[in-house]
Amino acid sequence: MDQEFLNTLFQDSIKFAVLLSAPCLLSALFSGILINIFQTSVQINEQTLSFIPKIISVIISCIFFGPWMLQLTLTYIKNIFHIISTVN
Repeated sequence: MDQEFLNTLFQDSIKFAVLLSAPCLLSALFSGILINIFQTSVQINEQTLSFIPKIISVIISCIFFGPWMLQLTLTYIKNIFHIISTVN
């Protein structure tokens, strides 16, 4: 294992973490923005109103993107196990 190999492995793990968390985080972001725009337009200043729609949107996105996230995780784990088996 040289430095370049470890850098590539680290970059792949960061890319994997970003790809795995992106659907849930983006759905929470967009639902929060939409709810805040609605709250601003009707002049509601309640901070707790945005939590339930955010939770619902995250659950829906996890259900919708779950198979893709599982496939991504399995591919990453297979690659890691292959790398472990090739280490001297």
